[in-house]
Amino acid sequence: MPEHKELEENISTLQQLKKHATIPPQVERQLEQVIQIHPMRISPYYLSLIDWNDPNDPIRKMALPSIEELNVDGVYDTSGEAENTKMPGLQHKYNETALILATNRCAVYCRHCFRKRLVGLPTDEILKRFEEAVAYVAKHEEINNVLISGGDPLVLKNEIIERFLEALSSIKHIQFVRIGSRVPVTLPRRLFDQGILAIFRKYSKSERRLYIVTHFNHPREITPQSIKAINNLIKSGVLLCNQTVLLRGVNDDPETLAKLMNRLASIGVTPYYVFQCRPVKRVKHHFQVPICEGVRIVEKAKENCSGISKRFKYIMAHRTGKIEILGILNNEVYFKYHQAKDRKNLGMMFKRPVNEQAGWLDDFDLISELA
Repeated sequence: MPEHKELEENISTLQQLKKHATIPPQVERQLEQVIQIHPMRISPYYLSLIDWNDPNDPIRKMALPSIEELNVDGVYDTSGEAENTKMPGLQHKYNETALILATNRCAVYCRHCFRKRLVGLPTDEILKRFEEAVAYVAKHEEINNVLISGGDPLVLKNEIIERFLEALSSIKHIQFVRIGSRVPVTLPRRLFDQGILAIFRKYSKSERRLYIVTHFNHPREITPQSIKAINNLIKSGVLLCNQTVLLRGVNDDPETLAKLMNRLASIGVTPYYVFQCRPVKRVKHHFQVPICEGVRIVEKAKENCSGISKRFKYIMAHRTGKIEILGILNNEVYFKYHQAKDRKNLGMMFKRPVNEQAGWLDDFDLISELA
């Protein structure tokens, strides 16, 4: 099935979903409310990974809407993306990196998405004037890399992807380009297409590599199809690393997390970050794991990882920067600015008293202010 055809045949209504899952009438009414606010889209492939006999199946939790999404605790823009937007679809938060939001579409609309505010919805936040974005990057020589994200850029047509890569490769101070994509997980057949693989071979050269940052969250997402997609990327000269989100009910135990990291290393994908789940409205309540609990999970998982598979950092993508969560010592949690909007904070370490309920830096600070 061609990738565009599979996208067209996605599950996007409760009527379609009811062919696979039993939905009680009272729950159905609430779920309709949810998907009117945040649409549902599930590729047939990803739907096939769900164990319908398990009501707590992790794939199901990531893909299917839940009445838990009616909980509006949290905020939609947790990392200050609005304040770092230079034009629609172009953000410049960190000195060296420009971020392009190329689309608001994905093969699967993950229920834990931190850009829930725009994915699958009408939005002014995605790129509209590509030439102006390229001109901005060309003008700012401090930018040495560009991250193309969304949505998922790999659901775009080959011609559009090549247009992006061609324009960015013409800018001398750009040393590498990254594409953030969950397609290897949710629609691996997309990467069986020789056309897109030829584009990757063309623009991932020895002197300037193309990176694809994948988003595997659970070992069961690593299937023969996804392994084939990854192998095709590797043979096309693409370098691969993975960002996982620590998610309640999905991978919040050391055994699952360690198995995921070891499997990723074995198929040629380097574990890169494990992100603290952001306090996003309609996500925070049922997906976020408290930071102190997360530290213990991550450290226990690393005990069962090898050198390559334990290279990842436990990271909080805060509005002030990417903050590495280092660990707990003497009843205090230690943090370090791995990346910072204000460059004077780069590398700075700091600590907060242990708070077992805190899921975000602001939660620790609020407790300190109230004490």
